[in-house]
Formats: sequence, C-alpha cells, structure tokens
Amino acid sequence: MIIYVSATTKRSGDGSKEAPFKTISQAAELAVAGDEVLVAPGVYREWVNPKNGGESDGERITYRSEITGKAVITGAEPVKNWKAYKGGVWAARIPNGLFGGYNPYTSLIKGDWYVPATPVHTGEVYLNGKSMYETQSLDAVLAATVSKESWDPDFSVYKWFTEQDGDNTVIYANFHGADPNVEDVEINVRKHCFYPEKTGVNYITLSGFTVKQAATQWAPPTAYQEGMIGPHWSKGWIIEDCEVSDSRCSGISLGKYLQPNNENKWTTKFYKDGTQTERDAVCQAVNEGWTKENIGSHIVRRCNIHDCGQTGIVGHLGGVFSIIEDNHIHHINNKQDLFGYEIGGIKMHAAIDVIFRRNHIHHCSRGMWLDWQVQGTRVTQNLFHDNIMPEGVEIPQPFSIGEDIFVEVAHGPTLIDNNILLSQCALRISTQGLAFVHNLIAGSLTYVGLGTENSAKSMPSPRYTPYHVPHRTEIAGFMTFLHGDARFYNNVFIQQPIRKDLDAVAKSVVAEDTMFGTGEPNLECGTKPYDGYPTADEYFSKFIPNPDNPEALFKSDKYYEPLPVYTGGNVFFNGAKPCDKEKDFLEDKENRIDLSLAVQDGKYMLKTNLYEHLPQPDTQTISTELLGEAFEPEQKFESPDGSPIVFNKDYFGAHRAINPTPGPFETAGAVNAQITAAEYKSNAKA
Repeated sequence: MIIYVSATTKRSGDGSKEAPFKTISQAAELAVAGDEVLVAPGVYREWVNPKNGGESDGERITYRSEITGKAVITGAEPVKNWKAYKGGVWAARIPNGLFGGYNPYTSLIKGDWYVPATPVHTGEVYLNGKSMYETQSLDAVLAATVSKESWDPDFSVYKWFTEQDGDNTVIYANFHGADPNVEDVEINVRKHCFYPEKTGVNYITLSGFTVKQAATQWAPPTAYQEGMIGPHWSKGWIIEDCEVSDSRCSGISLGKYLQPNNENKWTTKFYKDGTQTERDAVCQAVNEGWTKENIGSHIVRRCNIHDCGQTGIVGHLGGVFSIIEDNHIHHINNKQDLFGYEIGGIKMHAAIDVIFRRNHIHHCSRGMWLDWQVQGTRVTQNLFHDNIMPEGVEIPQPFSIGEDIFVEVAHGPTLIDNNILLSQCALRISTQGLAFVHNLIAGSLTYVGLGTENSAKSMPSPRYTPYHVPHRTEIAGFMTFLHGDARFYNNVFIQQPIRKDLDAVAKSVVAEDTMFGTGEPNLECGTKPYDGYPTADEYFSKFIPNPDNPEALFKSDKYYEPLPVYTGGNVFFNGAKPCDKEKDFLEDKENRIDLSLAVQDGKYMLKTNLYEHLPQPDTQTISTELLGEAFEPEQKFESPDGSPIVFNKDYFGAHRAINPTPGPFETAGAVNAQITAAEYKSNAKA
C-alpha cells in the first residue's frame, strides 16, 4: 500500500492520494511491512518516530521523497518575534511550552570523552540556514569577536547567548545589520528528525529527503548514541540519496542502545576508567543479544552529509556488517566549539565487516576515525583531502592537527586499499593488523607505535580491546598492543611541502597530549616510522623452542615485542622515505611530482604529472593469500562472506595487469578525469 503525505494539504486526510496526511508522523503510525510512504515536497517540522518496521529485506517499509531533496524534515522552528535590543543585537522571548519535555537551551552538551572548553547547549540559532556561534554572555554577543578556532572566521562573529526568564527562553543574537524578522531565522526544537524511540524497528528505507537542524546530544561509545537520523539498535536500514546537515552533534547514528547501568558512567561515577566502562559495554551488549542476526547490516549510500558538530556518521556496535558507500561527507566540526575524542566525518567503533567505499570525505577536523574492534573492515576507493585544520586556525584542545584516517586500538584485519589520501597527515596508526594496498598516500603516517596507553602518570596503563570470532560479534579474546603487524604493498607515497605552521602546532600537541601517548606527530611521508620493526622471518624465528633450555620460551620478552612489518612494490617520490627494511621498492630522487585537486562544475579531478615518471616495477598481484592473517584474531584479510580478495581492480574498477601499476590507478588515462563518485549539486558548501 502507498500512503501519501503532503505538507501543503489544507486538512489532513486518510493518507490516500486524494486526501493525504499532513505529517509524516501520521503515516508512520500506520505503515507496516511492505508499505511505501510517499512524501510530497514541503517542509515537515516534526520528529518522525516510526512505530513499525519491515519484516525482511523484501518486505521493508519505505519512506520516499516524491522529488529528491524537496521533502524537508527539520528539527527547527522559525522565530519571527525579534525585538531590537542594542548595538545590532536583537532579542527573542520564546515560551518554554514550545519545547515540550526537552529544551535545547537548558540542555548542555556533555558525556564521556567530551572535553568542553566552554559550556554550550544542544540548541542552535540559524541565520538563513547557517549555524551561528554561542557565547557565554550578552557582552560577548555585543562584542562579536572572531573565533580563533573556527574554520569560517568571517561568519564566526555572528554570536548568540541564551538565558532563562521564568517560563521563557530568551535568546540574544547579533545579526550584524540583518533584520531577523525579514531573514530566515530558526532555532532547534527537536532532538531527532527521523529516529525510532524504541529499538528493533527493522528494515526501513529513508530515501531522498533533506534532513536538518536537530538538537542532538554528544554520542560517545559508552552512552546511548543518538543522531538526527538513525535505526536505534535495529537491523537492515537503508538511508539513501538524502542531504543531512546541521545536527548539533551527529547526523546519522548507527550506534548503541541505552544501557542504564553504563550511561556515561566514566564522567558521572568516575571510579572506573573510560576504557573499562567501554569493555563493560561491549560485553553487556553480547550478553543482551548483540548478534549478526539481530543488529546492523545497514546501508548508507549517496548521501550529502555536512555541517554537523561532532560527526557525519557515528556508531558503536550498532553499525556492524554495514555498507557506507558513495557519500559526500564534508565540513564536519568546522566551528570547533565542541571538543572531545569522538569527532570525525565518520567515527565508528566496532566496524566489524563494515565496507566504506567510494566516499568523498573532506574539510573535516578528522576524516575517518575507526576505533576498537576494527575487524574485517575495508576502506576502499575513497577520496580524502583537506582533513586538517586550516592555516591560522587554532586547535581548541591539544589532541591532533587532523588526519584522513585514524585507526585506533584494534587488532584487525583492517584493509585500506585503492584510496587517495591527500591531507598533510594521511594516517594516524595507533593500532595493528592493517594492510595498505594500492593507495596514493600524500601525507604522513603519524603516531606509529603510540596512542595505545591510557593517561596514568606513573603507572603502566595499557589499553586492551576485544577481538571477535571472524565475521561474528561473539568475543574471541582481549589483548593489548604490540604494534606492527602492518602490510604495505604497491602504494605510491608522495611527500607534499609541509606547511610552515605545522611544526610548531605539532610540538604543542606533543607538549600536552597525555591521553594518547607522547611523541612528536610525524609530518614526513613514507613508511619510515616503521624503522626498527622486524621482518616476518626475524620475528617468528624467535619462537623456535630450544631443547637445551625449554623454559627460555616462557621466561621471555618475546611475546611483548613489536610485530613484523611486510612491504613490497611501494614507490616513493619527493623525498618520501621508505622504512629501513623496505623490500622491492623504488625511490625516485630526481623527478618532482605535482598534485592538486581541481573542481569543475561540481566534479573533482586530480591533476598530476605522476604518470610521466611512475616506473613500472616488477610488482605482484596482491591477494588474501599473500596478505596472510592479522596476528591477534588469526583472521585473513578477506571479504565479509569469507571469500578471498584478489586486488585486480583499481580505484575506478578497471582491471589491473598481471604486474599491476602501483597506486590506485592502473593507467595514466585515469588521471585528470572525474575521481568522485557523483557530481555534487547542492545548496551546501562544495
């Protein structure tokens, strides 16, 4: 059955084509497996809380915008009762009854791993669709100074402040000469836009909507992870062809359900370390039915996700076995008024058997952060760039200058292949069990061998995380980190000129970064941070028993030394440096390689002279067989269904030669062509 909805109908009907419902929520009360909710163009100011789910992939419930992008679900309401206050500042008095049981202007952002520089609320004020900057006083609204942390300093002078006056929320805002009663000014009212309140609402498709402006809360892995859109601990959702923007914290959540006995326990009860509460959360989820049969297997595809405060996509445990593909994720955390250890274009814990492919991720304060239980995960055919703070912008807290991909405290196997990584810091590697195959890497590998300790000042505090039965959620074991267990095959490394300001910034990060280990972030491209790591032969030869001294095997540091590194077929340009035991590599010290991105009519193109100088070494075709097993879980680098992978397709899917070309492109003809999955046509920033 098709259920019809139209915001422009004069009176809500019965959901028929002739008499459509006026709200999507009315349709969501009735829709059952096999139904389609067809939504006409219009603005829908509501939280759609689906009552029912589908029964299988073939009997799902589909919510579809009749015209892609024209049905708008928003968590905001317009405000038109502004009165001039003083010096270009206006004031609006809003009755608290508008907010129901949740007032975003009394609700502060808080939670585990959130480190507030100054208190801010879950509510926002929007001028013509753009989020303004909250201050702590009315004087600061009047002064309207530039925010040193903002990636958009010119707009950062648009300030607002809120206070309570009896049963009213009062908002003061500096619109810099604009009349807010004429312009489009809105405020957050609802915490979700399309999100079931109960768990287990399975097999729903959300297709073609614009979804924006929700007052979401911080989403750490040790809490109920809410988002503007999300399946809320369900199975089999498809979120496709949507524009998702301006969630206060997270746009799409594939995250964790509420565990009342472990809800931000670290920052409310304090007596257990954060990583222990996270281990508790994982084990509790296993005991309460976290299985492949019940949870995950979602698809997020062809979405334009931007201008969210914490993450574009977040998840812990609930996103397992999912596919995230062909999305444009950009301008995340650019205000930098939020700070904590859960921020990125994508931030996912436990991305078990998750495939991230053909996404374009850029201008985020971190591109992709994969944390804990990154097992069976594949990151392939993605474009990353500009995921680092702009020159002149300050870091709100000394954690990182940003990277394309951060993989943290996981045992793998994690497969990163056929990607283009163009940010100055390409990879942050505080983990083991990885394989890098056929990537173009134009930034540094940083924090290799670091970042796996907690923040104890004098006591040893190694973090240990779970690994799982291959292609399942059941826990196979826990272990700390030896580092290494990394493979680099057929990659192209190109050193870019290092920005002059980054050396000083990197040193400031080192000076105060106690949470994730000390050591200067490496800014040089290449595998050189793996100097001193053993080869496989060197490592495994230590474990041959000595019949003359059988106890030597048990009384030894051998089990706690770094794991081996495997290399072959890599090419280094512009001073990018191989590690000291690099095998079968080529280092070009003569030719200068230029790299740049051009944007023409919404299409991103890579401009480079790489293929004028790229040699044709005697490379080998890489496969699951060659890569072997990740050390700790003893699992192969294979497909989610357990089938082997032969890396005989390039970034575009073109077939590779028997002796393949290093890097993501098999032929020179791929360069100076469109390298993004789709042409971007949106009112959002490009």
